[in-house]
Amino acid sequence: MTTHPSVPVSPAAGFRRVLGHFGTGVTVVTTADSDGPAGFACQAFAPLSLDPPLVLFCPQNGSDTWRRIRASGTFCVNILAADQRDVSRLFGTRGADRFAALDWTPAPSGAPVLDGVLTWADCRVEAVHPGGDHAIVTGLVTALGPCRDVTPLLFHRSRYTTTTPTSPYEPPEVVDTLLSWPRHTDWI
Repeated sequence: MTTHPSVPVSPAAGFRRVLGHFGTGVTVVTTADSDGPAGFACQAFAPLSLDPPLVLFCPQNGSDTWRRIRASGTFCVNILAADQRDVSRLFGTRGADRFAALDWTPAPSGAPVLDGVLTWADCRVEAVHPGGDHAIVTGLVTALGPCRDVTPLLFHRSRYTTTTPTSPYEPPEVVDTLLSWPRHTDWI
């Protein structure tokens, strides 16, 4: 039997380097409470279920924004467009007055929907699970925003990137995803 070479799981730099090869979308998760709006840049986001409509995100345990989301019970996931790198950087900076220079409108929950996002999902916290130095938060989607016809902002190997069509002459592919796969028993 041939074994594959491996990279040690520790230290954290090796873990980040290897898992940084998994490309992710970039979101800003927001909320609002009596202290005003709050939000943070979040790559650890995913759709979870169609029925009921659930999403998940993973904030750091010590995050002030996470504390405020948990207390309010609501949040909005803003999915960033390719031209919003500056928004991602702003919400990835600790201590910055993130909403001072940005326009936004409230989602039905009151959480900020940032101007110019690709789309958004307004949610209610459903469950919180421990996940090491992060929490795993599931949210029930209560409202969805319109979708702009622009490219998403992605993060891969510690760099921002975007999607590129394989050919401008090919029609978009239609792919069954795990979320729409009808027989979950086939996954095993």
